[in-house]
Amino acid sequence: MFKKTLFIAAVVYALPAFAADVPITGNVESKCVVQTDTLGVYGNPTPSVLSTDNVDGGMTPIVRFDVIQASFYKARITYPNTFSSNPTLSDIPVWTGSVAVGQVSDTNMSAYSSALVTYENVTEVDLTVAGSTWFEITSRVDYGYTTALPAGTYRAILSAECIAL
Repeated sequence: MFKKTLFIAAVVYALPAFAADVPITGNVESKCVVQTDTLGVYGNPTPSVLSTDNVDGGMTPIVRFDVIQASFYKARITYPNTFSSNPTLSDIPVWTGSVAVGQVSDTNMSAYSSALVTYENVTEVDLTVAGSTWFEITSRVDYGYTTALPAGTYRAILSAECIAL
């Protein structure tokens, strides 16, 4: 009996094994959407300055963050510190900018203004309330003391992204 059991076990282990790898996939859609509300335009209030400020003849870019699920995302907005295209410059421009909370869909979002974390040309804030927040981004370029910017088209790009925490 023992020899018979040993023989059956040896045959079972000797049979080829069949296996299959079964893939599992899934798609994740962000519960945070970034939309351009207003395109930015540089005004040229003096020969050496470009500015998105309305007072300077510019148009302040506005970006809207729509958050469906609170406390899972942070907004990261980077104002420009270089041109993406421009005429040839003989001097180095000085860049400044800022990010401010504009409109909000929920009054609890007013806390974002004091929670903004800024470093270099980047501003971040945790999006702790579901709803929409409009951020206003300013950009200013000073070319130099008594140095006029060369004529031409100047373009710069700001970045607005929603980052999962």
